[in-house]
Amino acid sequence: MTDLDIEPLTPSFGAQVSGLALADFVPSGRFGELRALFEEHSVLLFRGQDLSDASHLELAQAFGPIEDRKADERKPGEKYQIPKVTNEQADSSLKEETDLHKLHLESNFLWHADSTFMPKPALTNIITARVVPSEGGATELASTREAWAAMPEELREKIRGRGIRHHYSISRAKISPELAKHPMFHKWPATRWNAIWENPVNGREALYIASHAFEVDGYDAKKGEALLEELMNFCTQKEFTYSHKWDVGDVLIWDQRAVLHRGRPWPYEQPRTLSSICTTVTAEDGLETMRMDD
Repeated sequence: MTDLDIEPLTPSFGAQVSGLALADFVPSGRFGELRALFEEHSVLLFRGQDLSDASHLELAQAFGPIEDRKADERKPGEKYQIPKVTNEQADSSLKEETDLHKLHLESNFLWHADSTFMPKPALTNIITARVVPSEGGATELASTREAWAAMPEELREKIRGRGIRHHYSISRAKISPELAKHPMFHKWPATRWNAIWENPVNGREALYIASHAFEVDGYDAKKGEALLEELMNFCTQKEFTYSHKWDVGDVLIWDQRAVLHRGRPWPYEQPRTLSSICTTVTAEDGLETMRMDD
């Protein structure tokens, strides 16, 4: 990897990588190097990339199965479309500020890991900026791996070995009870995952929580909610976080097993579009050790 330049994003986690275009890792046979950097640093930043939709999809497929939340909604023969986090409609006119879509975008301002509410959660998000506003709209990341390593043992003992339940509607209810009732947030039943995700490559542990979490084994609802809030507050302290101000062409890749993220507000009258592909965890990524089925 002598031709790759690796610079730290923060003193404790993340790396900015340059020296090889991101789109070239898979066709050149060097994806293994990228995957090793992913396991080691949890967050990878590539600036100024010309990542086409085809290359974006090829790269994601190298990480694992593509997460496709709308597979059951598409008509026969209708192809998968790369999801976009955007306030624009297909005709590029901005969506109305008062609609449920805006509330849905606002729920992304809560700290979360993607898809903890699905039968198989996300391994990574590969996200690139297509349109950016003049201000705001940053994406913030928090390392639950580094936070767990620094966490006082008294607090770690409160959650170690326990299961946590997750449901999509929980995070949406924090923004709007009306939004939480929408059918798309009830497509999957609640999941129950081990609170600690051990990386099978390097053995490092991370706390596995999200804004979708709502119940902790061994605690009543009130105490469980208070514990989740305490853990979230600890993990999102400044020393465990990174804030990225987007430029068009920037690409972030992060490990959903060990990193929380959230969007930040921007002037809603300005368009903002990120193309985002999540891949799904497999047994090789530690999925079976996380299952805590009833």
